[in-house]
Amino acid sequence: MRIGIDLGGTKIEGVVLARQDANDTQKSNDIIVARRRVATPVQDYLATLDAIAALINALETDVGVQRLPVGMGTPGAVSTLTGSMKNCNSTCLNGRHLREDLAALLGRPVRIANDADCLALSEASDGAAAGAAVVFAAILGTGVGGGIVVNGQLLQGPNAIAGEWGHNLLPGIGSLFVNEHRACYCGRENCIETYLSGPGLALTHRALGGDDLSAMAIAERAGSDAIAAAALDQYQEQLAYALAQIINLLDPQVIVLGGGLSNIASLYDAVPRFWLAHVFSDLVATRLLPAKFGDSSGVRGAARLSPV
Repeated sequence: MRIGIDLGGTKIEGVVLARQDANDTQKSNDIIVARRRVATPVQDYLATLDAIAALINALETDVGVQRLPVGMGTPGAVSTLTGSMKNCNSTCLNGRHLREDLAALLGRPVRIANDADCLALSEASDGAAAGAAVVFAAILGTGVGGGIVVNGQLLQGPNAIAGEWGHNLLPGIGSLFVNEHRACYCGRENCIETYLSGPGLALTHRALGGDDLSAMAIAERAGSDAIAAAALDQYQEQLAYALAQIINLLDPQVIVLGGGLSNIASLYDAVPRFWLAHVFSDLVATRLLPAKFGDSSGVRGAARLSPV
């Protein structure tokens, strides 16, 4: 058994992942045997540490086993230069030595990876992309992130930013964009995240003359409302263009979508049709699939960061 923690901006989820069959080397039947969620303290680093530690203690009480291995997915990455957190949209984490501080609190090592990396690891292990040699997983939610798994191993480069496509610039081409400049929290303009996140789709809808709606409400209205339909079409074209750059670079067998916007069913038909115009090939065999484990995929991947 091992513990996975998914540290989000509004909630912290924890699970205990167990192997149902100790002889199953493919990990195809790992199951969650305990699960808990708590609210994330708002922009309070020390309270967040205490909440994570209490959650881990409660999970160990649930299963009757202490000192289980712990892996955690975070909304950022550990700097290879300083060892502190960087690139977190939960900004109270930035500059903090989260891994070391939590390890000291728990009295054991803690493994940390970006939440999109955890999604990729989960889905490549026993999820929608199981068995694929190269997998790219994208989170489309409040933010936009990505992770890469090659031959079952999480790709982690010297800068700890592998897969961070959300902060590449998405250049305007043709009719794909409302003509505006979108500021990103990272300090740049027109990052992929400013268009393909939930708030990005909502902004596109407003810019086209629509009401202030959530991304999922826009998707639900698209069948009967012309502005919502135009916003969703623009979103799907933008997503296709952005993912085409990933295909041209990595040529993955599977691209898996997670996060709230991955629940928009039309993406899986429309985006592959749109990306044909932007991929440098006469054939695009890459499959676009929703995460098999949905909202639980990231926390399952976090558990897989720690060896058993």
